[in-house]
Amino acid sequence: MRMILAAGALALAAAGAATAQTSAGSGQSNAGSVGDLVADGYEIRAAVPNGSKYVVFLQKEDKAYACEFITLSQSRCGEIK
Repeated sequence: MRMILAAGALALAAAGAATAQTSAGSGQSNAGSVGDLVADGYEIRAAVPNGSKYVVFLQKEDKAYACEFITLSQSRCGEIK
């Protein structure tokens, strides 16, 4: 089940990577899009539904990000500290 969710999240990331937009709220670092993070070597560790949206957790070494898909082509990412 976890692999299916990760594969689905990866498909969403690939589909929206070219036009993904990021908005950073107060206290969040501007992480770029999910596609940018995956291209930079971050691995999708989990994807969980949050209402009608998905939250994707990515990790590379000791840094981690959480990204929420607002639409297929828009995501909002922030570093997990």
